[in-house]
Amino acid sequence: MVFFAVSLGFSVSMPFWADAIYLRWLSELACYFVMAQMWNLLGGYGGLVSIGQQAYIGIGGYALIVLANMAGINPFAAVLLCGVAAAVAAMPISRIVFRLHGPTFAIGTWAVAEILRLLVANTTVLGGGSGTSLLALRGFDRATREAITFWVSIGASYGSVLLVYLLLRSKFGLALTAIRDSELASRSQGIDVGRTKFLVYVISAFGFGIAGAIYFLGTLRISPDAAFGVSWSPLIIFMVIIGGVGTIAGPLFGAVLFFALSKVFEDFGSWYLTALGLLAIVVTIWFPKGIFGFIEDRYDLRLFPVQRRLRVRSTP
Repeated sequence: MVFFAVSLGFSVSMPFWADAIYLRWLSELACYFVMAQMWNLLGGYGGLVSIGQQAYIGIGGYALIVLANMAGINPFAAVLLCGVAAAVAAMPISRIVFRLHGPTFAIGTWAVAEILRLLVANTTVLGGGSGTSLLALRGFDRATREAITFWVSIGASYGSVLLVYLLLRSKFGLALTAIRDSELASRSQGIDVGRTKFLVYVISAFGFGIAGAIYFLGTLRISPDAAFGVSWSPLIIFMVIIGGVGTIAGPLFGAVLFFALSKVFEDFGSWYLTALGLLAIVVTIWFPKGIFGFIEDRYDLRLFPVQRRLRVRSTP
């Protein structure tokens, strides 16, 4: 908690002394933190492996356009509402995709994202297939815009970690991990499996909606392919797998590693993506729990302890 508070204070001070390029980079990295945490909550702890969470990235991004450009709401204040919009949209969608199981669930979530992409691409008021720009930020000078975007993104990243930690330390977290391990055994212990899966799906959508809004708040432009593109899924899953599925620190480590590799080797084009794929294969084979998951087990290093330990009390 001390490290958490000190690092947060350090981050908040950065717009006063750091270069703009570092603020933009860290804002992007903060978005990856949120996405990785939310996917890990859904797939790593909840056992709901989705390859269509880009649906809520897109909903969050386009909700920002609607709220800021059309409704006149302050774009920075609208970020939280974008998460709410994604969560509301996830409620009826969950009723559809939860009829599917295993691989068909994963494919179903991707199909939903593609349907949304096509719907938005054919909606003229949202810019159609070419997309549109976030015009509501024209009244802010560049330095102010980048500083506030950075603060919002940092707040979202720290908030996502705290949210996941508190959820996993609660009875809801116990129910979630129990369902991941065995739905049948969970039902036999009185856990409401359907309600728990519904809640974790909506919470994950909320986080993805906020991350999508922040990401396009930084890029200032959105298009259906950029918002709902399937390319989001492998990148997010890569971060979680590399770092460690079913841990809180693992996705953070994976996001930092992915971000660093993308900035260093992005000029290599398709070879860079091939290298990421090979790295994911190597880690999956040699480190099934991810790199940070291996470190946690090897050195018993728990940065975010959420496990329960049995304490046997001696009787007098």
